[in-house]
Amino acid sequence: MTTQEPEQSETYDVVLLCEEALTALDAEQVTSLHQELRDEGQAIRYHVLLPVEDAAARVEAAMGSLAAGEVMAAPAMAISEVDLEEVRRDCEERSQAAVDESVRQLESIGATVTGHLVHGAPVDALTEAVSRLDGREAIILTRPHVVAEFFHVDWTSKARRKLGVPVLHLLEKETFGEQGESGV
Repeated sequence: MTTQEPEQSETYDVVLLCEEALTALDAEQVTSLHQELRDEGQAIRYHVLLPVEDAAARVEAAMGSLAAGEVMAAPAMAISEVDLEEVRRDCEERSQAAVDESVRQLESIGATVTGHLVHGAPVDALTEAVSRLDGREAIILTRPHVVAEFFHVDWTSKARRKLGVPVLHLLEKETFGEQGESGV
C-alpha cells in the first residue's frame, strides 16, 4: 500500500497593512519570508491594505503651516466645502495609486495579490481582513514611528493586542540588515 502526500490546496493568506506604496525592495523582502512555504508547494496570496490619507487632517496641517509662518498675523483662511472635496478626491486618487503600485510590485515578482483601500481605522481594517480571509499572518510596513512605538500605540502594537496570528513589523524601504542595525 502506498501513501500519498496530502495535496496542498489551502491558500496561505498574508495581510499587509502598508503606510506607503511598496517598493521593489519591500516586495522582494516580504515574499522572501515565504520562500520555504512556496518551495513546499503552498499557495500564498497577499492582501495589501493601504489607508486613505485623511483629507481634513491634510488641510488642517497645511493651514497650521501657513499660520505658523506668519505667527498668526494673517486672519485664518476659510476653506470651502468644494475645496475640501477636491482634497478628499486627491487623497483618494493618491492612495489608490499607491495600492496599485504595491500590487504591481508584488505581481512583478510572481506573487498572487489583491489590493484595497482602507477608509477607517487601519488596525480595525487589518483585524477584519485577517478574520474574513482566515489570514495566517499580518505584516505591517511603515516608516519609523519612534514615539508611537515607545508608547506601544503604533499599528503593530495595536494589531498584536487584537490579532491571534503572528504580526511582523517591517520598515519600508530598508533591507532586513538595515532594520536590524536600527534596533527594530
